Amino acid sequence: MALQKRIEVDTAKISKAISSGIPLTITTYTLPHEMEVYMGDVLTAFLKELQQNHMVEYLNYCLNELITNAKKANTKRIYFKQKNLDITVQSDYDEGLKTFKEDTLNNINYYLGLQKKAGLYVKLILQVRNNKIKVEVRNNSSLTVFEYKRIHDKLSRAQQYTSVEDALSQILDDSEGAGLGLVIMILMLEKIGLTEENFQTLCENGETITRIILPLSEKTQKEMSFISAEFVKVIDNLPQFPENITHINKLLNDPDSKMSDIAMQISNDVSLTGELLKMVNSAAFALASPCHSIADAVKLVGIRGIKNLLFSIGTMQTFKEVGGDKENLWTHAYQVAFYSYNLARNFFNGQRAIIEDSYICGLLHDMGKIIFETSHPDLLDKVKKVCESKGISSDLIEKMIAGVNHGEVGSEVAKKWNFPEVIIDVIKYHHDPEDAPDEVKSLSSIVYLADILTYYQSGEIAFYQIDSEVLGLFKITNESQLKKVSDKLLKSFQKEQEDN
Repeated sequence: MALQKRIEVDTAKISKAISSGIPLTITTYTLPHEMEVYMGDVLTAFLKELQQNHMVEYLNYCLNELITNAKKANTKRIYFKQKNLDITVQSDYDEGLKTFKEDTLNNINYYLGLQKKAGLYVKLILQVRNNKIKVEVRNNSSLTVFEYKRIHDKLSRAQQYTSVEDALSQILDDSEGAGLGLVIMILMLEKIGLTEENFQTLCENGETITRIILPLSEKTQKEMSFISAEFVKVIDNLPQFPENITHINKLLNDPDSKMSDIAMQISNDVSLTGELLKMVNSAAFALASPCHSIADAVKLVGIRGIKNLLFSIGTMQTFKEVGGDKENLWTHAYQVAFYSYNLARNFFNGQRAIIEDSYICGLLHDMGKIIFETSHPDLLDKVKKVCESKGISSDLIEKMIAGVNHGEVGSEVAKKWNFPEVIIDVIKYHHDPEDAPDEVKSLSSIVYLADILTYYQSGEIAFYQIDSEVLGLFKITNESQLKKVSDKLLKSFQKEQEDN
């Protein structure tokens, strides 16, 4: 019999998912051996990318247990249906279990074929956000009350044992062949410092979800914090925010300032006037007629809008003084800003503050990444040497430079330049909108979607990787709806680029 070809793991895709905080998902209907091996390989690569090698062996055991149980649950639904038994009725459930194991093992391909035809899947989801790793297995067969009770009985029983050896030495109920495996799985988690509280089983929207939530190791978290602190020192070496814009912002914040004085102050700076009018007249703001004077711009865009545009221009001027190639970064930033503004205007109509803040938050969302990628090489080398002297892996330093934790670093830049709290928070939480303070949750979600759409359009991520809760805010429930929004935004942005 020929050996099955091992499915190749795409490490670049795994790195992208980690740096962006997006989920990786693998779906199978029959769970052939090569798919089981592939899922284990992806989990291993995922953990190694996160410097969590000590978890590999234990979590691979847990994964194997969870996907096998999910596959078995799907097969059970098909089997009970074939036997005209109602799996939700206790007497039928007990009756079916008597022959389930023997009958299905003797004719497994037949039952797997039927469950594939019925669309019953097993799904693995891996994700890292906020220093927590999520390993989740889903199957679209809701647990019955009896199954749910059995699982919790096994979890309770696992507390009686102090080791895997202790559990194996005692006789456990093996009527479904899953009880012992579940107990051992909990004991495996305990070996890496976790408890049954890190393991969840629930039913949601017709799916059974088994989830393991684990923190990054304390060592990794400390090392990431240390690297971030070193990058903050790099930030201290950045040029100061432009003095002329700082002065104008003080006028904008002064309630006694007159609009005419503010407009005059801006107009006295020819370069600033040109940049501001160019931005106000861009397609993003969709003005009914071209704006030719700063006085008109202030009236049309408002004090808050002008203030945000000045922060945008000031940031770009400052980063011109920093080395490195920034063209691709700024093209991405403009695209996200354009998308953010148009998403806000179309989906949050009437919420003026959100609409006015959306453009600048989109434009500056990746400030941390800009710091990483454009800082002078000597400064980055200095950070690396300091970290390596502390025994921190160069791989982890490279991951930080590639974008891991860039929201945190970007928010530190914004604080240094005395940006408004709303901008600081959105920069920090644009990959994790659900963790953002309530007052910026909607704005963080807008920038998250605007950012993620650019990667969706380039084929770097798939629909399933986009946060469903964020999509829900925009009333997007399927990919065709997302594609319609995506295509419209891309077409408008491309037109603006051509016009400029």
